[in-house]
Amino acid sequence: MDTGIGSLATCKPTSNDIINPTNASVSTIQNPVSSAITNPSNSTLGRHLARRLVQIGVTDVFSVPGDFNLTLLDHLIAEPGLNLIGCCNELNAGYAADGYARSRGVGACVVTFTVGGLSVLNAIAGAYSENLPVICIVGGANSNDYGTNRILHHTIGLPDFSQELRCFQTVTCYQAVVNNLEEAHEQIDAAISTALKENKPVYISVSCNLSAIPHPTFSREPVPFSLSPKLSNELGLEAAAEAAAEFLNKAVKPVLVGGPKLRAARASEAFVGLADACGYALALMPSAKGLVPEHHPHFIGTYWGAVSTAFCAEIVESADAYLFAGPIFNDYSSVGYSLLLKKEKAIIVQPDRVIIANGPAFGCVLMKDFLVALAKKIKPNTTAYDNYQRIFVPEGEPSSNAPGEPLRVNVLFQRIQKMLSSETAVISETGDSWFNCQKLKLPRGCGYEFQMQYGSIGWSVGATLGYAQAVPEKRVIACIGDGSFQVTAQDVSTMLRCGQKNIIFLINNGGYTIEVEIHDGPYNVIKNWNYTSLVDAIHNGSGKCWTAKVFCEDELVEAIKTATGPEKDSLCFIEVIVHKDDTSKELLQWGSRVSAANSRQPNPQ
Repeated sequence: MDTGIGSLATCKPTSNDIINPTNASVSTIQNPVSSAITNPSNSTLGRHLARRLVQIGVTDVFSVPGDFNLTLLDHLIAEPGLNLIGCCNELNAGYAADGYARSRGVGACVVTFTVGGLSVLNAIAGAYSENLPVICIVGGANSNDYGTNRILHHTIGLPDFSQELRCFQTVTCYQAVVNNLEEAHEQIDAAISTALKENKPVYISVSCNLSAIPHPTFSREPVPFSLSPKLSNELGLEAAAEAAAEFLNKAVKPVLVGGPKLRAARASEAFVGLADACGYALALMPSAKGLVPEHHPHFIGTYWGAVSTAFCAEIVESADAYLFAGPIFNDYSSVGYSLLLKKEKAIIVQPDRVIIANGPAFGCVLMKDFLVALAKKIKPNTTAYDNYQRIFVPEGEPSSNAPGEPLRVNVLFQRIQKMLSSETAVISETGDSWFNCQKLKLPRGCGYEFQMQYGSIGWSVGATLGYAQAVPEKRVIACIGDGSFQVTAQDVSTMLRCGQKNIIFLINNGGYTIEVEIHDGPYNVIKNWNYTSLVDAIHNGSGKCWTAKVFCEDELVEAIKTATGPEKDSLCFIEVIVHKDDTSKELLQWGSRVSAANSRQPNPQ
């Protein structure tokens, strides 16, 4: 990693219109861009790339400077519609681009050759797993060095510059190595458009000596993207809707379950439309939380096998038919492969494919189109939801802590629940926060994000930075464990430089609690930090910051009152001290099942 932060543009969001490709229903992504000939000094590769980013809705780029990308950074700073946000390390820059893409529909980060690229790689892999279009830009080697036998710094000491590219080929859907100006325009445009079409990250390497050179291919403002829309096979779509309607209309108590690929398929609205039409009980997989409104009249909670919302699993698993829209069934979401589901009862709808029970499969059928078509053929059936209402018993509130009694985690999240509104968003870190945040009831308009498929601890610090930068009108509430925070804590400083007003609840229970519940050992105990003093030191009198350390409920109440009152315009960091064994019951159940799945003996040879 190259250390040091260069001279950067401000973090303040611009007033430009924001384009959200992820939520767009049209194929053309465009801003009112003039096609006039540009000033020759602006007819450079660097300015073309900068204008392209602004054009697709990126107004903030997360970066770490290094000698191979410095000239490119100059050109990004010079673009009026673009803010360059310097991060403390490449991993957090990638996480920030991930968080930004979750709200804006696309994000971008810029790092330096190999030493920076391999540092950001983990974050890009996470974005790939979560189907997020992130433009990862690397300042590459000088174009004159390609094809030579030279050894460059920041590499592993071999005259082979392709190591970084080979690594990125496994976690991006398109790679462009721009080492000549003649093809640069097409390479950059192909990479960006592929990211938007595939909802996956892409890699763009730009030779360090090319960014500032004018070239005729950049002499006009870039023509707005016009992406060819994916289309369903109309005959296949009709056949899939007919077969699914026939299957579901014969069922006695069918249910709907939404999955995380609703985002990539841009099908959340169509899914809600189907729920309105059919009247089925409506559940979500845990990683789909926030993609469908929880105030829907037939919403019954999170389906997560043995750790589901109360009474939700019973309704889903006792159904005689279930439609899963965009599911991912992995060992985590299936609670160690323990879901009580049967293939012959299931319709699985993926972004471009429909599979009906043990019967036919239909390819080239887009999820959004399918859900809309099915809604027109489905017969209303409220049986499963009626059953849910009959068996449902409202959860009781946890008993309040006695004065001075050590704070309990369930009391903490009861208090966080009362903070939520349409003006907030929740970022949940890997760990027990997964389970506690999953039980939060999201008000209309309240955002929610967590990284379940990849589950990289420390993700939430960078993601909070990126998400908050993308939607400054919302106050982000981040729930982070002490172990995760130690991985990526530095970029609290970037939040302060950007004037963000996030509320971070640092849950200090003395270690990697989620790992403890899967398999305990001395390696799960970490060095305790004075976290509030650390954040005070990072603050160092620059920016608006307020910290508190709380041990009991009365102190928590006062801290929240201050964070949402006198310090509402500050970044607020609240360290919450809880017992090391104070976990949700869901984590205890989940951990034992995942442990059993991990420790399965080898199959006989």
